[in-house]
Amino acid sequence: MNTKQPVRKAVFPVAGLGTRFLPATKSIPKEMLPIVDKPLIQYAVEEAIEAGIDTLIFVTSHRKRAIMDYFDTDEDLQSYLFKQGKHDLHARIKDIIPSHVTTAYVIQEEALGLGHAVWCAKSLVGDEPFAVLLADDLIRSPGDGCLKQMVDEYHATGAGSIGVEQIPPSMTDRYGIVSVQKDKDGRDYIDEIVEKPSPDKAPSNLGVVGRYILPGDIFALLESVQAGVGGEIQLTDAIAAQLSSQRLLAHPFEGVRYDCGSRQGFIKATVDYALEHADMRDELLAHFATLQR
Repeated sequence: MNTKQPVRKAVFPVAGLGTRFLPATKSIPKEMLPIVDKPLIQYAVEEAIEAGIDTLIFVTSHRKRAIMDYFDTDEDLQSYLFKQGKHDLHARIKDIIPSHVTTAYVIQEEALGLGHAVWCAKSLVGDEPFAVLLADDLIRSPGDGCLKQMVDEYHATGAGSIGVEQIPPSMTDRYGIVSVQKDKDGRDYIDEIVEKPSPDKAPSNLGVVGRYILPGDIFALLESVQAGVGGEIQLTDAIAAQLSSQRLLAHPFEGVRYDCGSRQGFIKATVDYALEHADMRDELLAHFATLQR
């Protein structure tokens, strides 16, 4: 990668069916499911904007008009809230997307995997380095957000990166798994990446989470890779091919990840984020105290 090219664009693959949340996701995109009072996709967008992203690219499907509607301006609702003196609510919907940030949408005609979804953004990304964020992976960080941490690392090294965390060895068949080599500065460079290996074949227990900074030439590799695990075009396979010519870092982010693609992870995130709201915390804690194990 060229360190003179800033990471300005972020791709959000949001065309998935969300089958683990049926029947709710029959009409509501899973990325629009709320954690307290904001949908999952907004948390990911805010993380990207904090990292300096100014172009948001949503890879969506024909059935997910709700995401586009959410980020569009609703003049009638804004006017109503303002006239009613509900200025706090007015500000919350007016500033979902800051004025300096642009949005773009591209349709993934068929659900052919994460790699294919990223490839669909090719014409909008070009040859620039770019970020990929999966809204399912909600990451709560004590300081800078996960993507901001990764962008700062990119500026320091010129290398792309993939968010990783240690997972139970028994769960390697649910993740992309990387093995790493440390350089003299203690940074972890990826030397192997495998999609969902069985525990006996996994090169480590470092699981890939839904944050990436990738060079624009990944698109050429996505065009050449064959369908992999699950019969889908895997982003992991294109990254594996890229390692022979590009150095990529494994980034062990600071923060807590919630797997909001699962019902359990979604509920855990809802509880933890709700407890951060001063107007809800005491009542919730009192309720939890009454629950029987």
